[in-house]
Amino acid sequence: MHTRRSLVTVLATGAVALALTACSTGPTAEASADPATATSSSVDKDAFPTTVKHAFGETTVSAEPKRVATVGWNDQDIVVSLGVLPVGATKITWGGNAGGSTDWFDAGVAKLDPKAEIPRYDDTAGVPFDKIAATKPDLILGVNSGITQEDYDKLSKIAPTVAFPGEAWGTSWEDSVKLVGQALGRSTRATEVTAETNKQIDDAVAKYPQIKGKSAAWAWFTPTDLSVVSLYTSHDLRPQILRRFGMTDAPTVTSLSKGNKQFSANLSAEKSSTLAADALIFYVEKPEEVDTLKKHPLLGQIPALKSNHYVASADNATALTMSSPSPLSMPVALEKFLPKIASAVDGTPAQ
Repeated sequence: MHTRRSLVTVLATGAVALALTACSTGPTAEASADPATATSSSVDKDAFPTTVKHAFGETTVSAEPKRVATVGWNDQDIVVSLGVLPVGATKITWGGNAGGSTDWFDAGVAKLDPKAEIPRYDDTAGVPFDKIAATKPDLILGVNSGITQEDYDKLSKIAPTVAFPGEAWGTSWEDSVKLVGQALGRSTRATEVTAETNKQIDDAVAKYPQIKGKSAAWAWFTPTDLSVVSLYTSHDLRPQILRRFGMTDAPTVTSLSKGNKQFSANLSAEKSSTLAADALIFYVEKPEEVDTLKKHPLLGQIPALKSNHYVASADNATALTMSSPSPLSMPVALEKFLPKIASAVDGTPAQ
């Protein structure tokens, strides 16, 4: 089974056609309803020292971090949403823009400091320890990442490091905001950002009542091996955000997720007809790839595919807002992806 990072690398190279330096603290500003523009004027009183618990133990942050580096794919978004500019962040190689960043992150940075340029390091071949060390961080965040114990140990020799709290790649945006807020000494602002973002979600979802309670499955297909349907498990951020929108996991997804700590699982193509879901979401690179799936003798039996209750996503940048959701990317997800989900539930396929 692919690791999430290796899968993203494959997606970026097109081998899976159907798959899927600045100062650290930004300028102060009054709290705003827009998490991208709001910053807390200072850290919380008596915020330090603080001890953050995570999957590899505990990390004590003794004083306000001044140089924060990130290794997760949305950790940098969380940092900026709390009013802090990271000194380095992972290059976005799938769904990113020409600068290896994202438009929503760049916009958030510009609102804190129009002249700021955040260095990006490529983690395609693994955690780039030398590049991270070169940023001279005093805190490293891997809250939504897939770092191993060995990675964590090496990173901790560079600077205090906070890893994910539960499963790799499975930290919800809410938990990310909470943990990063604690590590940065901005728990008060973290609570505000979470509330503001949740209101944005609730207001947007209210426009599409038809999706409430509907089941969903998010899949990808490998053209060189159409013997399986690869499904994101309940632990993955994609099903997580669909549930936050009021949907439920398809029964097959729930079943495959039991006792499985991985972000994905495979369903035999021979069992395609059992993948019952009110909406199926999957990746494509070309529209005609949908026809390939629909004409396949086994995969074509997926109920939502047969009945046109699906989203065939070819816009990787927009899809990234769902696979790595954050307070910065959420407005894009709500504007561009949520309507596609509602269309799929209504029986009008979205591509």
